Amino acid sequence: MRKSLIILLALAPALGLAAPEQEPQVKENAQIAAVLSDISAKNIEATIRKLVSFGTRHTLSDTQSDTRGIGAARRWIQAEFERYSKENGGRLEVTLDDFIQPPGERNPQPVQVVNVVATLRGTQPESRDRIYVVSGHYDSRVTDVMNTTADAPGADDDASGVAAVMETARVMSRKNWDATLVFIAVAGEEQGLFGSTHWAKLAKEKNWNVAGMITNDIIGSSHADDGRVVKDHVRLFAEGVPPLREMPDPLRTLVRTGGENDSTARELARFIKPEAEKHVHGMTVDIIYRRDRYLRGGDHSPFLDAGFPAVRMTEPNEDFRHQHQDLRKENGVQIGDLPEFCDFDYIAQVARVNAAALGALALAPAVPANVEVETKELTNSTTLQWKPNTEADLAGYEIVWRDTTSPFWQHTIAAGNVNRFTLPVSKDNVLFGVRAIDKEWNASPAAYPFPRR
Repeated sequence: MRKSLIILLALAPALGLAAPEQEPQVKENAQIAAVLSDISAKNIEATIRKLVSFGTRHTLSDTQSDTRGIGAARRWIQAEFERYSKENGGRLEVTLDDFIQPPGERNPQPVQVVNVVATLRGTQPESRDRIYVVSGHYDSRVTDVMNTTADAPGADDDASGVAAVMETARVMSRKNWDATLVFIAVAGEEQGLFGSTHWAKLAKEKNWNVAGMITNDIIGSSHADDGRVVKDHVRLFAEGVPPLREMPDPLRTLVRTGGENDSTARELARFIKPEAEKHVHGMTVDIIYRRDRYLRGGDHSPFLDAGFPAVRMTEPNEDFRHQHQDLRKENGVQIGDLPEFCDFDYIAQVARVNAAALGALALAPAVPANVEVETKELTNSTTLQWKPNTEADLAGYEIVWRDTTSPFWQHTIAAGNVNRFTLPVSKDNVLFGVRAIDKEWNASPAAYPFPRR
C-alpha cells in the first residue's frame, strides 16, 4: 500500500494532479532517541557545581589562577570538550576563538575574550558545510556588572546553559550526523555579548553557512518567584521582522506578502517545536514571538543581526532573586545565583529538547533554496517552484500551508522529487512553505516562497 502511494505521489505532477494530502510524519528517529537517553542530569549537576567552584567567572576576572576566575573556567571547559572527543574517537575538534575586545562601557581596558568551541563535522558530503550552532555563556556577574572580584556563582545564569551544551556535545559526538554541529561556550555575554558577536561576525565574514543557531541562557530553574513549579515547559524566543532602520527588498517583500511570521528564525522555531515535543515526551516548547524578554538580551542576537536564523531557550518562570545578585540573606531569605536553586532534572530535559532539535536539523536535508510562488496571472490555484537540493539521499519535497492566522503548518502534500508543483489552493488565502524530505523521512524546516512574475 505504501509503495503504491509513493508511486502515485511520484506520478501526480506528471499527470497534472495534486498529490493527496498527507498526515505529517510523527515517528521518532531512533538515532535521536538513543542520544536523548544518554543525557544525564547527574553530569549536568556536576558541570554546574564545577563551574560555580571557580568563585567568579566575570569576563574581567583573573585569568592566571588554576582555581578561580574565568581563565580557570575556560581551561576546564576546554579540557572537558577534549575528553569527550577522546572518548568518542576524536570526533570533536576543540578550538579557542581568542580575541581582544576593545575598551567599552563595561570594559574600561582592552580585555581578552575566549570562546571555547567544539565542532562535530558532518559526514554527508553535500551537507557538511551546513552548520548548526548551540551555545551557552560561561561568564557570570553580580549586582554591579563591574565587580570583578566578588563571588558570582552564576549557576542558573548561565552555568545551566553551558552544562546543557556540554552534555549535548558529549552524547551527540558519539554519532554521525549529515550536517556539522558547533557547540560553543561563549564569554563576555554579561559585558555586552562580546563572544557571540565576534563568532557571528567571523561566520559572516567567512561566508559560513550557519543554517540555525540556538542559545541556552537561564534554563536552570523550574521554580518561579511566587512558588509556582513548571517542569514541562521551556520558552523559545523567535524574532519576526527585525527592527531595521532601512528595510532591504527581501524583507519588504516578506512583509508585503503577509509573511511577518515566516522569518527564518520563526521557521526554525516552527521546526524545533514539533521535533522536540515528539522526542522529549511530556515537554512543551512555548514559542514566544519576540527576540527576547524586556530589558534583557542574549547571544542569539548577534546571529540575528548577521542574518542567521537564531532563537533563544529560557526557563518558563524566572526568579530574579537568583540572577545578577550579590550573595546575601534578606529577612532570612537567601539571595544569589546558587546551585541549590537549580533543578538538574529540568535542565536535562531542556538539554534533550536541544539535542532533539539539533539532531533533526543535522539529519534532514537543507532548506530548499530560491522558493518562489508564480504570480503571472489571476488564478485560484498555486504554483510553486524551487532550486533542487543536492543531497544524494533526497526523496523529494513537501508543500505545507496554513491559515494566515495560524502559527503552525496545518496541511501537507507530498510533491515528489520535482522542483515545480501546482495545487488547487489559492495563494491569496493561505501561507505556503516548501520543505525537503530524505529517504528516511527526515524533513527540513520550511522555506517561505517569494513572488515571481
